[in-house]
Amino acid sequence: MTENESGDVVETGAEDYVTGSGAPAIANRTLEQALGAQIRRLRRQLDLTVAHLATAASISTGMLSKIENGQISPSLGTLQALAGALNVPITALFASFDEKRDCSYVKAGQGVIIDRRGTKVGHQYELLGHALGGDTVCEPYLITLREEATPYTAFQHGGVEFIYMLAGELQYRHADSNYNLKPGDALLFDSGAAHGPERLTALPAKYLSIIIYPRDRE
Repeated sequence: MTENESGDVVETGAEDYVTGSGAPAIANRTLEQALGAQIRRLRRQLDLTVAHLATAASISTGMLSKIENGQISPSLGTLQALAGALNVPITALFASFDEKRDCSYVKAGQGVIIDRRGTKVGHQYELLGHALGGDTVCEPYLITLREEATPYTAFQHGGVEFIYMLAGELQYRHADSNYNLKPGDALLFDSGAAHGPERLTALPAKYLSIIIYPRDRE
């Protein structure tokens, strides 16, 4: 158990790494854990420390820390007090437990063909899925470069992009660097810099392009 700069008490342990990645684990959360995570998120949105919220809800900082870490099951009265201090309805505290999770399923050959920059030069974009909500947008494309395709290195957009080469061979430019991509090669980069295939060595070529960027909430 450690304390961060915001005064939060955070538990650490082997269970934090069950996904095999650095992503925070959320699977199989109990109601207490979901409540705690939601209370912590709402508190941070208001830029409140544990001590500030505990005082406003008339509970001890120790109790609030245990609630936020899912260690205890708070009473209805305590939840009402916390909801009042956070200025949200009590139902908002259960949102992360009840929320539905996105899932997009696309059968082979049924992706949506998208008209994007580069399409006019023989680059076909097949969108393989989409996310309906959340703070992050993920756009997975299957890109096919046909025989008539020509180089195009002027792609530039926010976020990050991951490329995985499936077939063919090409030289891919990112900013001032070039990468020779063959089947099985991967490239992950900041897509704010100009990028795109600069030399088409063996066509037709296919690769996965996964673009990830923050959702615009305005």
